[in-house]
Amino acid sequence: MSMDQMNIRFAEEADCAVILSFIRHLAEYEKMTDQVVATEELLREWIFEKHKAEVLIAWEGDRPVGFALFFHNFSTFLGRAGIYLEDLFVLREYRNRGYGKALLRRLAQITVERGCGRLEWSCLDWNQPSIDFYLSVGAVPMADWTTYRLTGKTLENMAGD
Repeated sequence: MSMDQMNIRFAEEADCAVILSFIRHLAEYEKMTDQVVATEELLREWIFEKHKAEVLIAWEGDRPVGFALFFHNFSTFLGRAGIYLEDLFVLREYRNRGYGKALLRRLAQITVERGCGRLEWSCLDWNQPSIDFYLSVGAVPMADWTTYRLTGKTLENMAGD
């Protein structure tokens, strides 16, 4: 791939089908396809109407080949916002060509440009190719931290009394 064929830009509302396609590809890779309930309409509402997330799309020519979905979080210790990378995914046939690194680099630039204190994300413990990639760019795994989650009925119960 020549660098002049690579383009990374912010997604637009017309890209909802592309974003959903990447989400489905990622879910297939992570063996979680049964958990995808996102629709183009939900993405349009939450990303482009409510502005709760942003998406970068990597293109080779006119072909979308990867994406990064992210949003702002906040560090009380730093006293400023950070960026949380929810998903980074490149289509299998375009891996090892620099797209993942280019997406991560662009996201790091956005983090710095916006004055954010950090860029962070989670990675599945079994996903060694991604772990190796993240380590290769200097990312550091967070020891002593475990992610917790409330969803579905448990979340509803917690929101109740």
